[in-house]
Amino acid sequence: MRSAFARDRERVLQSTAFRRLEYKTQVFMTREHDHFRTRLTHTLEVAELARRLAVALRVNESLAEVIALAHDLGHPPFGHAGEAALNRLMRDHGGFEHNVHSLRVVDFLEHPFPPFRGLNLSYEVREGLAKHETAYDRPGEAVGRAPALTELFASGTHGTVEGQIASLADRLAYDCHDVEDALGAGLIDERALSQTALWRQAAAPIRGEYPNLSLPAVRRPILNALADMLVFDAISETLRRIAEQGIRTPDDVRRAPDPVVALPDPANGALVEFEALLLGRVYRHERLAEMDARAAGTVAAVFGAYLEEPGRLPPRFARRTDREGVHRVVCDYVAGMTDRFCERERLRLEC
Repeated sequence: MRSAFARDRERVLQSTAFRRLEYKTQVFMTREHDHFRTRLTHTLEVAELARRLAVALRVNESLAEVIALAHDLGHPPFGHAGEAALNRLMRDHGGFEHNVHSLRVVDFLEHPFPPFRGLNLSYEVREGLAKHETAYDRPGEAVGRAPALTELFASGTHGTVEGQIASLADRLAYDCHDVEDALGAGLIDERALSQTALWRQAAAPIRGEYPNLSLPAVRRPILNALADMLVFDAISETLRRIAEQGIRTPDDVRRAPDPVVALPDPANGALVEFEALLLGRVYRHERLAEMDARAAGTVAAVFGAYLEEPGRLPPRFARRTDREGVHRVVCDYVAGMTDRFCERERLRLEC
């Protein structure tokens, strides 16, 4: 009655790791405002873009969607600040990279079915998680440290077309929605955005029709137009690369010298300019820097408290410390926490 990838989608949606994304930071802390994206709403927007691209390219839309839905299951609390903190704490114990941890979540940490450990997802879904690649995602650098990752990379450097779609959809989604959240937070304005060619191109026809409306009244149509331009460019470039390289099979995609799902150089250049504005005006803003510093301190304090007294871990985690090492088990537990639970644990542990 359903494909293997539809079954995988159901298992991802029903996992506790997926539900916890609701209370994990995307960029702004989940307690800052009810309207800012969380890791969960980000994931849903990635899945929507992935389906659009997959339908247009006539590839398996169910596979693209489930990779998108699962791509951040391994993200720790407090966004990239939490990830950086865990990676520092695990430097001498295998490190921490959230895509690698997503694979660990679906292969091992989630275990709702008695016959097997993990969610028993399809190879192609697991491969998509292992090879997810954006400016913030480099799981391939951990090859050799994680056996499951090494096995998946043996087929080739790149993922399937559907996996590459999920990677590009991730980039397009966070670029667009981080702008909207930054506008809501007052960290950026229309004048600054108009310094970028991408915003000017998307905004021109809408501002031509509604020149006197405030930005909140037209920001959504402008962002939709911006996303549409990039999606159209990605479809055209991907079809061009597939034809030019004579791609015929998934293995051709895996072993191609470069990703086949991509933006053409002019569009990518415009997006890089747009992302540079976000980096300078939003991600490095002192308000976010202060939040990130507090978040990193919370993660480090909770991690340290459990490392000092592993017996305070829940029993199902504490039982694994002799076999897997206390650092990895504590990392598993802290990475699974939501923002608010991590903050409550710091108070409870008095650290």
